[in-house]
Amino acid sequence: MNKKLTFIFIALVVWACTQDELANPLDGELRNRLMQLAPDSELAYFQLPLETDLEQIPQEPANPLTAEKVKLGKLLFYETGIANNPVFAQGKGTYSCATCHVPEAGFMPGRSQGIADGGAGFGLNGEGRFKLQDYEEEDLDAQGARPLSLLNVAFVTNTTWSGKFGAHDANVGTENLWGEGDPLTEVNHLGMTGIESQNVEGLDLHRMEVNEYVLDTLGYRSYFDAAFADYPEEERYSKLTTSFAISAYIRTLLPTQSPFQRWVRGDLTAMTDLEKLGATVFYGKAGCFRCHKGAALSSNEFHALGVNDLWQSGGLKTDPYDKRNFGRGGFTEKEEDMYKFKVPQIYNMGDSPFYFHGSSKRSLRELVDYFNLAIPENEQVPEEQISPFFHPLNLSEGEIKALVTFLENGLRDPDLNRYVPEQVLSGNCFPNNDPLSQQDLNCQ
Repeated sequence: MNKKLTFIFIALVVWACTQDELANPLDGELRNRLMQLAPDSELAYFQLPLETDLEQIPQEPANPLTAEKVKLGKLLFYETGIANNPVFAQGKGTYSCATCHVPEAGFMPGRSQGIADGGAGFGLNGEGRFKLQDYEEEDLDAQGARPLSLLNVAFVTNTTWSGKFGAHDANVGTENLWGEGDPLTEVNHLGMTGIESQNVEGLDLHRMEVNEYVLDTLGYRSYFDAAFADYPEEERYSKLTTSFAISAYIRTLLPTQSPFQRWVRGDLTAMTDLEKLGATVFYGKAGCFRCHKGAALSSNEFHALGVNDLWQSGGLKTDPYDKRNFGRGGFTEKEEDMYKFKVPQIYNMGDSPFYFHGSSKRSLRELVDYFNLAIPENEQVPEEQISPFFHPLNLSEGEIKALVTFLENGLRDPDLNRYVPEQVLSGNCFPNNDPLSQQDLNCQ
């Protein structure tokens, strides 16, 4: 067979295989819909970068990603040895960043509200944590809104439900508020994006510190030397560099092994037919794509959905007057921003059964039903504030079932434990190191 005939034969085989792969009309329908929505009409628009391809991951210019930073951040994120400033001595060395961002729970708390300092226990996925009796509520490191997932944070320019961290995008024009009423936001004057800004202040907020003990006794100094060799030695072991390392690691938390991500990369067998049908509902009739955009399925937008607050769901250290209840308006103090909350990413949301900023829904079915009926549950939220996207969807029972399946399975990366180190330098249990957690984790 000559070269020309060989080329034609190969082309015909490839064409035939492509036709076989697209024999399922659901594949063709979903592909066509995604290409309609993509600005460049390419499926690549919906592909997350691989976690190992650091150059392709969105990053803060002041904190370019390097393998050394990610390696250090991966250890520090789980290191209970940096919990050095608890309210009471018994809390020292017992919690980590992963206490409230549990990989098995989709990098969210395994319970309705995260508790770092002042908590004990773990359970299976963090759901067994509770308040220690010696701690009063005001002593707890517990926030008045449910912690957001850290997956896809690389795409988030303004972090937290109110978007208060980060100097750019949504926060342009809010400079007069940075530090006013909320001292934590003064960090925005450093001019960085959300996660790096948030983590600078987060270390103090969560009572963590990298000190001489952490550097020399636990052995982290050489890791800082490798990650920040271009920093003068007197600046190399600071709160800023600690934030940069943890932020670098967090930016690599990408659910690239989820069936939907595998499908958009060309594996048409990655999703079941029901998941594919659910995806067409997501990107079609349900209109979820209007807020949950791009590869990360999030956006830097704020919407009021009229859901209940965390104090109404039994949250600790919060009350009806907690400014977090007002969402974006609690930061900007603008009437038009009141009760509007940032659009979260939604991969692996089924790993922890609590939804919205107030953990008011307990299953993905409840969540979809809430959007389908579009009846606000919080009487404190004025009707005029409710998002225009929040309206009855008129989904059938079959469409609801398919959409829930897509959210629960099609968007679930089954191997988030690849982001967890085998051990931390202290040798402590993690994510928690209190005696009860040691028992729960079987790592005494």
